[in-house]
Order: sequence, then structure tokens, then C-alpha cells
Amino acid sequence: MKRIFLIGFMGSGKTTLGKMLAEKLTYTFIDLDHYIEKRNAKKIAAIFAESGEDAFREMEHKMLIEVCSFENVVISTGGGTPCYFDNIEIMNNSGLCIYLKISNEVLLKRLQKAKEFRPLIKDKSDTDLACFIYETLSKREKYYTQASIIINNDEENPDEICNKLLSLIHTPANI
Repeated sequence: MKRIFLIGFMGSGKTTLGKMLAEKLTYTFIDLDHYIEKRNAKKIAAIFAESGEDAFREMEHKMLIEVCSFENVVISTGGGTPCYFDNIEIMNNSGLCIYLKISNEVLLKRLQKAKEFRPLIKDKSDTDLACFIYETLSKREKYYTQASIIINNDEENPDEICNKLLSLIHTPANI
């Protein structure tokens, strides 16, 4: 397996598990959002503000194609990455795509603690945040569930989830 893509909603653990998985596999970890920021010398929020979401999604698509040429990488995507263009197909055809599935309730708890670090939700009340999670996840689920592996990440222990992922990755069908 040369490329592993982690997909899922913000707060699902893509970055945390991606770093752990990359370390255990001795792969390089790439956070697609950070990669986009470095390549464009701008924060994602600035790209959105200056150019809009459509321009950002085109840029994200191009950067996804670029990282698909890298080998021995674990790539943490943005929550919306699989939902635009043919990105989910690109990821499935370029490597192993893993959906970190998480319940609305657990997402709400996690995101309430991290609102200040996430521009998209920082000003939302708890009620608005719960509605945002439900509505957005409902729209994205049809893309997320196209991943080769779907794993529930409601558990609080990243080590256990990482070990489950390693055993799933090393099954004959995924090697």
C-alpha cells in the first residue's frame, strides 16, 4: 500500500490517527489542508475569504492529484475533500481510502471543545453546531461511505483505533 487516505468529518480524528498510522508504518504524514497552505503561502481561511469556496475546491482538487503521486504516505484530507469533483474516486483508485465514522453526539462533544481553532464553527452556538453537524454529515455520508474501509471512531483511545486500522490495512485484500 503506497497511499492511505483518511476521510471523515472535522473532529473525526484524521490528523491524530494519520500521524500515528504514518509513524507505525514509517510513512510520511501529509495533512492536505496544511499542504495547500504551504503550496499557496496562505491560510485556508484567507483563500476562502479572497477567492471563495469554488476556487478553494479547485485548488484542493489539484493538490489532491499532486499528492497522489507521492509514495508511502498517509494523507489526512479536509472534511469536504471527498465530496467535490471526482475526489473520492481519485482516492479510491490511488490508494486505500479509510472513512473514520463518528456519531453526531461524539462529534458535537469534540467540536464544542475545539470551536476556537476551527473558523467554520467558532461562532456557532451549541444548538447551531449540532444542526450544522447533522445537516453537513447527512450530505457528505454518501461520499464518505464509498471508502474501502469504514471504521467507527467514537472510542476515545486513538491507540486502539490505530491498531485496528493497522490490522485492516494488512489484510490480503488491502495489500
